[in-house]
Amino acid sequence: MVKQEASAAQRLAFWGIPIALVVLGLKMLAWWVTGSVALLSDGLESIVNVVAAIVAFAVIGYAAKPADASHPFGHHKAEYFSAVIEGVLIVVAALLIVFEAIPAILSPRLPETPALGLAINLVAGIINAIWAYALIRAGRAHRSPALSADGHHIMSDVVTSAGVLVGLVLAIVSGYAVLDPLLAVVVACNILYQGWKVIARSIDGLMDRAASDEEEAAIKQAIATHAAGSLGVHDLKTRQAGSVIFVEFHMVVPATMSVGDAHDICDRLEDSIRAVYKGAKITIHVEPEGEKAHGIRVKVVEGMKK
Repeated sequence: MVKQEASAAQRLAFWGIPIALVVLGLKMLAWWVTGSVALLSDGLESIVNVVAAIVAFAVIGYAAKPADASHPFGHHKAEYFSAVIEGVLIVVAALLIVFEAIPAILSPRLPETPALGLAINLVAGIINAIWAYALIRAGRAHRSPALSADGHHIMSDVVTSAGVLVGLVLAIVSGYAVLDPLLAVVVACNILYQGWKVIARSIDGLMDRAASDEEEAAIKQAIATHAAGSLGVHDLKTRQAGSVIFVEFHMVVPATMSVGDAHDICDRLEDSIRAVYKGAKITIHVEPEGEKAHGIRVKVVEGMKK
């Protein structure tokens, strides 16, 4: 992530903190006026959102730090830790919800002043939906795992809130008070599932997962279009580290080509890849014709050779 994008992502993460606090306050108010266990479960999940917003703000700032002697490849992977922490907190929230729901299942009661509580919770859900959409878009634009994880988690919270509202309406209309705590258990199961997805995506990133097929195809096209003068490339490898994509490959050149000419081709290829993926970290190994080539080969576009 380039400096300007990192600053924009961190500003967005900062505003997530007061928004999460407002939503938490609204949801806990909805629980307080109704006594609904399902609304309490929705509020407990919002506590996770507050902590996650604080962690995301801190981690995005740390991930943007430049490389140093101890971390020569940068601090980009720090964003994955934010997502892992968020996933763990989601699991804790789910267990707290179950803990609250079990006694209510044994002694169920209908919510008090349900209309006011549902209205307050609906306002909180609308705020969350708008914010989740903004975070998901920003996460894609800035290639930020922390923002994306936060956005997807909040969007799951929106779905949960919608389910809680529908379930409570059914409980009130039918008169079956036990639907309220049972709905809280369903919410807990959904939260556990979302938490697992967040953790799994983050661990995958920490394991140096390759770029997606679409991303690799774009990189190959950039290489093929701007590799005039070389004889081709092979052993193309990519990996994703937070918001940064790392690319490395071997480039074959005529044995008689000067170092300066080979360097010019490398510069051109680096510029073409960074035009597709801003801030990409690129390593090119130049080898003379006749060396044994193996692995993935990307042919030079016809007519581009000198």
